[in-house]
Amino acid sequence: MLSPTRVPIHSATPPAKPVKRHHTTRYYVHRVKESLTTRVSKLVCSIFLSLLLILGIITFILWLSLRPHRPRFHIHDFSVPSLSQENGFENAQIVFNITIRNSNQHIAIYYDAMDGSVFYRGQKIGSKSLLATLDQEPKTTTIVADVLSGATLTVTSQHWMEFLSDRAAGSVTFRLDLTSAIRFKVSTWTSKTHRMHASCPVAVGADGSILPISKDKRCPVYFT
Repeated sequence: MLSPTRVPIHSATPPAKPVKRHHTTRYYVHRVKESLTTRVSKLVCSIFLSLLLILGIITFILWLSLRPHRPRFHIHDFSVPSLSQENGFENAQIVFNITIRNSNQHIAIYYDAMDGSVFYRGQKIGSKSLLATLDQEPKTTTIVADVLSGATLTVTSQHWMEFLSDRAAGSVTFRLDLTSAIRFKVSTWTSKTHRMHASCPVAVGADGSILPISKDKRCPVYFT
């Protein structure tokens, strides 16, 4: 038991000092090598990703420039000269003028053959071969003008009466269809054959001439 006159003495233990580690030269060399390896790996990855991005951009640009665009058809003239005559079906003619535009920058279009047909109320009333072959260079336009008459135009008296009935109402509507087997060509490469169809609705007035609403109109094109 402690005496009230005695002061207890506590010995203070000093805190332990952290032990300082001394690394060897081999350790520092290893750390430097490890750091260099990491940096080189990051640099290689950055270069690889950059090259991949550049290659992707180049591929995309080439795909845009070499992607084939379908030809463009416009109808500029279409007339039935004898439409004003009551019995005009005996010497009926259909005269038309269209243009074919290859808008591709580097791709040519080869047409194996082209046929033209005229329809009235869904019935074919005439057809003929328009082109045997056509090799159309990039950024060029070809004019196709022809006439359907005689054996290539089968207009009956019934058809003619219907023409005159529509004419009295203000206009007569026909459809000019163009079909061809085409291939796209880039240098020595040639695509497979595509069956192409261009459909040109056209209306003529009382004098048998094309109406302004149909003149220079672009014809829808589709493939089968």
